[in-house]
Amino acid sequence: MNLVKSKKRVADHGEVFTPSEMVEAMIDLVKDESERIDSRFLEPACGSGNFLVPVLRRKLVTVEVRYGKSEFERRHHALKALMSIYGIELLADNIEECRRNLLEIFADYLSLDADDEWYAAAATVLRTNIVHGDALSMTTLEPKPRPIAFAEWSYLGKGRYQRRDFRFDTLTQRASFGADDTLFADLGRHEIFTPTVDHGSLSVADLAMEKGNRP
Repeated sequence: MNLVKSKKRVADHGEVFTPSEMVEAMIDLVKDESERIDSRFLEPACGSGNFLVPVLRRKLVTVEVRYGKSEFERRHHALKALMSIYGIELLADNIEECRRNLLEIFADYLSLDADDEWYAAAATVLRTNIVHGDALSMTTLEPKPRPIAFAEWSYLGKGRYQRRDFRFDTLTQRASFGADDTLFADLGRHEIFTPTVDHGSLSVADLAMEKGNRP
């Protein structure tokens, strides 16, 4: 595996990719969480997805074990697994590659074509969850930078999802972890956060119809 794309990128951005063996060993440190469908993972320097891709693969194994006998549940929980993956990345080409890599894993698992409604819905999720931004300043990299916001996705059952958006800087300032807490625990404190936008209940068709539904 080539661990650098160019010496200039290393000098300018400190970009060096982690070997896959080391990635798997690091994810194994939180093995149970990496295999839980709804456990949220954020990689603040996600590159092309070296960490996020294997996490998604592990989650989809769990989906298959639990819901493989029902195509309806299998598809909806696979999308829920994708919704739990988040990333921030400085470099635009890495963002595009990361989204493509994750979408390819999802599409292969569900045997989707590019014109499939589920493919478009997944692309919408990835465009939302994988952000072109600066994790240190917590702002997007746009002509007019905005505070980074992340969608909290929840599966409501019967093919419906809920989406609520929260500012990243607010989450990091308000989050606190006690001695008995873990980074990935569901702390039951969502009521103290106020979403910037509540999109309400959404179907796969709703997600697929959003503009720019390609990664």
